[in-house]
Amino acid sequence: MNEPIFCPRCASPLDSRDVAGRIRRACPDDACGFVHWDNPLPVVAGLVEYRGQILLARNAAWTEGMFALITGFLERDETPEDGIRREIKEETNLDTGAISLLGVYEFMRKNELIIAYHAVCDGDIRLSEELAEFRLVAPHQVRPWRAGTGHAVAEWLRRRNLPVEYVESARLSIAG
Repeated sequence: MNEPIFCPRCASPLDSRDVAGRIRRACPDDACGFVHWDNPLPVVAGLVEYRGQILLARNAAWTEGMFALITGFLERDETPEDGIRREIKEETNLDTGAISLLGVYEFMRKNELIIAYHAVCDGDIRLSEELAEFRLVAPHQVRPWRAGTGHAVAEWLRRRNLPVEYVESARLSIAG
């Protein structure tokens, strides 16, 4: 059943109609004119290199064996570089030294735009309550997944002339 979605400005039920060439949720013409553009959210991601290894982390809400890069939402008045430095510090307690852009990737399943960096980090690892555990993996053993931040991992591997062998999910998979 499709329950109505209401306007955050005037509380009118939103209609689905053509706005700027796409079907969007919008207030009726006789209401306040609000349009829900549903633009993707900017997310920063860090492929963290720590003492020659890659740090992969498991979010506390994920099932056992699921590991990925450090990620987080970009905040207001924050550059993407500052955002990933903040996220790495908040989630792992590591200090970010050298940083370089890997690329920008779509993640349509979650309506996100991922801005991914390679970050060389150091310090003592202390995980935030958001993360359940981490693994340090040798670069030649990292295997990218076929979505989201996996594209950044593949790009990082290609830049180092390392093999790119995709796995089907972000379950920790390393080459033997």
